[in-house]
Amino acid sequence: MPIASSASLAGPCPPRYETLLAVSEVISLQHDLSALLQDLVRHLRPVVDFDFIKLLLYDADKHVMRLHVLDSPHTRSTYPGYDVSVEESPGGWAWRTQKPVVVPHVDEETRFSALIEVLRQDGVKSFCALPLTTSLRRLGALVFGSVDEHAYSESDLCFLQQVTNQVAVAVDNALNYENAESARRELEQERDQLRLLLEVNNAVFTILDVRQLVKAIASSLQHVLHHECCSLSLYEPERNQLRVFALDFPGSRGWIQEGMASPVDDSPDGTAFTTRKPFLLNATEYERYPSEFVRCLIAEGIQSYCSFPLISRHRILGTLNVASQQELSFTPREINLLTQATNQIAMAVDNALAFSRIDELKDKLAGEKVYLEEEVKTAYNFNQLVGDSQSLKRVLKQVEQVAPTGSTVLIRGETGTGKELIARALHQLSPRRQHAFIKMNCAAIPTGLLESELFGHEKGAFTGAIARKVGRFELAHQGTLFLDEIGDVPLELQSKLLRVLQEQEFERLGSTRTIKIDVRVMTATNCDLAHMVEYGQFRSDLYYRINVFPIVVPPLRDRAEDIPLLVRYFTQKHARLMNKNIETIPAIALNALSKYDWPGNIRELENLIERAVILTQGSALHVPIEELKSHRNAIGVPSVNGAVTLEEAERMHIVRVLHGTDWVIGGSAGAAARLGLKRTTLISKMQRLDIHRP
Repeated sequence: MPIASSASLAGPCPPRYETLLAVSEVISLQHDLSALLQDLVRHLRPVVDFDFIKLLLYDADKHVMRLHVLDSPHTRSTYPGYDVSVEESPGGWAWRTQKPVVVPHVDEETRFSALIEVLRQDGVKSFCALPLTTSLRRLGALVFGSVDEHAYSESDLCFLQQVTNQVAVAVDNALNYENAESARRELEQERDQLRLLLEVNNAVFTILDVRQLVKAIASSLQHVLHHECCSLSLYEPERNQLRVFALDFPGSRGWIQEGMASPVDDSPDGTAFTTRKPFLLNATEYERYPSEFVRCLIAEGIQSYCSFPLISRHRILGTLNVASQQELSFTPREINLLTQATNQIAMAVDNALAFSRIDELKDKLAGEKVYLEEEVKTAYNFNQLVGDSQSLKRVLKQVEQVAPTGSTVLIRGETGTGKELIARALHQLSPRRQHAFIKMNCAAIPTGLLESELFGHEKGAFTGAIARKVGRFELAHQGTLFLDEIGDVPLELQSKLLRVLQEQEFERLGSTRTIKIDVRVMTATNCDLAHMVEYGQFRSDLYYRINVFPIVVPPLRDRAEDIPLLVRYFTQKHARLMNKNIETIPAIALNALSKYDWPGNIRELENLIERAVILTQGSALHVPIEELKSHRNAIGVPSVNGAVTLEEAERMHIVRVLHGTDWVIGGSAGAAARLGLKRTTLISKMQRLDIHRP
């Protein structure tokens, strides 16, 4: 058998240049191998004698030549399989030797016996196989055959080799394109899988209602498979059945509803539950399950139904089911994708069911569990400001609004309401938070020393001034100065305080040097400063200067819904300090604490809880509720319903004012001044009405 040498294939024959150019144009536009050979057949048939074209590509994994395309209009037989060994195929020889294999007459060929016999049956008399090779790799071979003997001359081989060289480039491009498309599809599948797993994973931690969870899962599944219905069936072991617990079926006709039950032994859900494997049921197989549930599927127009077992913590909960009104809707890839997601879906369902059971049981508990957190905070996340009432939220909203500014703030409220905590929150949210927060209680410092504490003094400024002292204003430079009980500042000192607020400058006692400062001043009081201004007990100009932005802190009786939070917070705080393990607060005690009006506000509540922690011996907080009752009677609150006498009303009013002044009787901010009485008159009334400080 003659084999053409590579030297004899120097170049294409000139008359066929035009056809070769047409072939080049065709193959440059094709990415599909089958379409490529069809175009080649159409362009080559006028100039080349052939009756079939066969493309063989080398499969490196199996070391065989794989038949990819076969065009043979005269073929009456089929080739034995799609794979043939390299040694038994002319294309394999051409691929291995990189030289054309030419068989002028099949009757004279002794090799390739199996192939030659098939070719004889098809009437093929001669063929040639040309290596399909690019500059980068060997691809396979292109085989031309004819029903005539000696059909391929040297000029034909010359031209066909040029065509084959260009076909090799086109085939290589097509294979690369197919690989790229395959990779793209794999990436899309991986993207869909990751997105589904991520959305389901988010649902595990964010959705604790089973029905809302099923809706979220149905929404996530819309991205990866077409369906109209998604349901969750839970197993009822006492009846050996699966019941539809949650359903997302917007287009339902009413046949499938929540609460429907289907037997495990005779339903598609039961098959998935029993085998613990996904089960797909199409409309053509409905007769296998003549149950009421399947009849409902038919009535709803469901054509495809797939059920997935939900296994969590080595136990099976039930099944997740998806249904479509389209035939053969779910592909193996989609089923495999959803199967991978069922582990997380089962975990989400298990968590949601557990939360539902906990939610049902919590109302049956006799006491409330104390939350073991570092601290309880409001929605505004202010440190140590515990509560979630609307009145407190309004205050904290004001704090957020004024904190970034440099405005002076006047904090008003009864004793024990937490005015200092509000001031600290203002400082922490202000641009000055990196600098000092200096506080001073004006009522706790003797009048003669108050000026020195505020402005400082030089050595020898007065008797006892043995060294220079820096005042609070200097210490608070670039920071915040909080003046508590501002109503107790004497009138003669108020003018100096006003100057500092306006000019941001002052002189120490005993010095003539003016000191410039940059201080934001916050003040607090439990007095009615406007009333004091009216009676000449407080300077009006100073009042208007500090009252730029007033904040009124509500008393505890106006935020009763915060009392349980405060009780838990103070219980945890003092239990930790005393190294006690207190786990519950009796509901009856918490109810009594919530109904008490707390004249001493939060300070009184904390003191009571601290006393309760001291008295507690076990894990339940022991609250001395009897003290609340006796204290209520001691301050004049009637123990039974009925009319209040004039004497009782007077007693209640005096006690309330005394609590508001922390039982300070005399002075400009004392209870006598608030009641418009002389100090001796108030003391006389207290003795007559049997009023004693608790």
